Formats: sequence, structure tokens, C-alpha cells
Amino acid sequence: MQTHQELAAHSAPDWPAIVAVVLGVTAFSVAQGVTYPLISLVLEGRGVSSTMIGINAVGFALGLAAATLMLGQLTQRFRAQHLIIAGLVGCSLCLAAFATFSSITVWFVARFLLGFCASLIFMLSEAWLNVACPDRLRGRISGIYGAAICAGFAAGPLAIPLFGTAGGFGFALTAVYLALVAFATALLMVSTRTVPEPSSTRDLFAFFRHAPMLVAMVFAFGFADIAAISSMPVYFVKMGHSEAFAALSVTVLALPTAVAQPLIGYALDRLPRHSVAVGTAFVAALSYLAIPFIETPALILAAFAMIGAASFSLYTCALTMLGENFRGGMLVAGSAAYSLTYAIGSGAGSSLTGAIMEIGGPQAGPLSVGAALAVFTAAFVLGRRR
Repeated sequence: MQTHQELAAHSAPDWPAIVAVVLGVTAFSVAQGVTYPLISLVLEGRGVSSTMIGINAVGFALGLAAATLMLGQLTQRFRAQHLIIAGLVGCSLCLAAFATFSSITVWFVARFLLGFCASLIFMLSEAWLNVACPDRLRGRISGIYGAAICAGFAAGPLAIPLFGTAGGFGFALTAVYLALVAFATALLMVSTRTVPEPSSTRDLFAFFRHAPMLVAMVFAFGFADIAAISSMPVYFVKMGHSEAFAALSVTVLALPTAVAQPLIGYALDRLPRHSVAVGTAFVAALSYLAIPFIETPALILAAFAMIGAASFSLYTCALTMLGENFRGGMLVAGSAAYSLTYAIGSGAGSSLTGAIMEIGGPQAGPLSVGAALAVFTAAFVLGRRR
């Protein structure tokens, strides 16, 4: 039986909640876009070893994992919107710590807490987005949400050339930005009509049993997305392209991805959603498989842009279908499951693709990812028929 807030969400969108969610996730992605490269550059400039820089990055991943496992307990004790605000404030304080302190130990703790707070924002925002919007608009709003994430990740690194790596100004400015977003989110929440319901750790593991195809879609997205970001630039250099071309490929990957998500969202509201998901997986697979056989640089970049747009669209599809098929605490559990699955998929994508390129040569990289996506596409088709 649907709750009152679910019925309301199906009759009219909760726009203050939707705006708050998009603001929050944009802030999260900007902070991610800033901190990933900036922390590494600052530590390297201080003479910190590559090993210690890598260990510091592990702190963020541990924070993500801890938040995922504790999400059920936290939502049982605190309201979701309060946790989102706390996450934004927490991220702001962590960035302020980076700007204020130079101790590598303090930075590790701040990196862990940043991962924890950012994960709360991400998981609860997804659940709230699905509660706040009616099914007739779910795809389009999910597309806008996805575009906001892509735009934030693309905009974040711009703080580095603008403000440099010395003095901590980039960290401090981002901390102020997150604090302002937290304040704006708190104001918007006064007018919201919906809120995600509490979940539990049991719901998290139950979701994997109830939605294996949705989990597989998120895994495929994580696998293909990180392979494109981490391994494909190496592939381009090994194939004789310049480092500038490899760097340009990452930009070309990000921008069309952001533009494509609202269009995919519109398709999700007009066409069978499972068919859209199968189509995006097929396009991503075909684009990966085509790259080794393309010689013109412009066409290579065009295929790479298709990889970014199509692979991220898998996540937009999975997010839309999560809200279509689940209610209550399972929405929060599904968002947590997505976060955990993406982490596993991205780890597999970067490590396996690199190892395959080492063993089978550079061209084996995109071919192996394309073949894996083709297998996922077939699984999506067969899973629907059963």
C-alpha cells in the first residue's frame, strides 16, 4: 500500500525537493572533481611519495564503504533531509581542513570523512529524487540529475588552473561553495512534501536478490566508465597519439555525456525503459569495439564521445527504473546497492582493462571492454524475456 507522500509524488512533482537534490549532487560532484586531482597534485608538490598518495586516496574509498554499510542505521535514527545537509556541511568542513592543515594524517582522516559525507549525499539524493517525482516525469528528471553530476565533475577541475595548487585557496573556495549549498538546501527543505523512508542493512542485501538486472546495469556502467577514464588515455598514447590528444579525449568524453542525459531521460519517458537500456548498452559496446579499427582522430573522438554518453546513460536508465519498481525503504537500499556496485564495477574496469592491455597489447583493451558490454547487452535482453 502506498503512503500519502508516495501518492502525492505520483500526482505532482515535489519541486523544492527536486531542486534541493540537484543542487546537492552538483555540489558533491564539483567537490569530487576538485579533490581527486588537487589533493594528488598538492601532495606530490610537497614531496609525498606515490605510495602515500595512493594510501591517502584509499581513505576516500573506505569512507564510501562505511557510509554504504551504515546507511540503514543512520536513516533509522535521523531524517534523510537532515543527513543530506549534514553531509554537505561535513564535506565543507573536510575541504576547510585541507586548506588549513598540512599533516598527512589529518588529510587521511579528512579524506575518509569526505568519502563518508559525499556518499551520504549521493545515496540519499537518489532515493529522494525518485520519491519526489511522478513516474511520468521520472526519466526526464533523472536525465537532468545525471547531467548535473557530469557538469559538476567537468567544472570541478577548473579550480586548479584558476587558483593553482598553492595556499589551499581552491579547497577553501569549494568549502564556501558547499556551505552555501547546504544553506540553500536547508531553505528549500522547508517547502518539501516528501522524504525518503528509513532503510536497513537487510534491505541492502535483499535488493541484490530482487533486482539483479538493475545491479548488472550499474556494474556495466562502472566498468565501462572507469575503463574509459583510466585506461583509454593510456591506449591512445600507446597507439601513437600525443598526450594532448589523450587529455582531450577525457574532455570529449565528459561534455557530450552531460548533454545526452536529458535526451535519454526524455526517451525513458516516451519509450519502453528496458529497450532504452538495451540500446545504450549496445551503442557503448559497439563504440568500444569500433575504436581499434578507426584511424581518423576526429572519428576516434566521436566514438569516444559515444562511449561516454551511452555508458553513463546506463546509470540514468537504472536510476529511473529503480524509482519505477521500488518504494519505501527499498529506494534507499537500492541507492546504497548502486553505490557499492559502482565501486566494484569501476575497480574491475580499471584493473582488468589495464592487465588485459599489458598481456594482449593496447588494442585488447577497448576490444575486451566492448566484448564485456556485448555480454551485458545479451544478458539484459535474455533477462527481460524470462
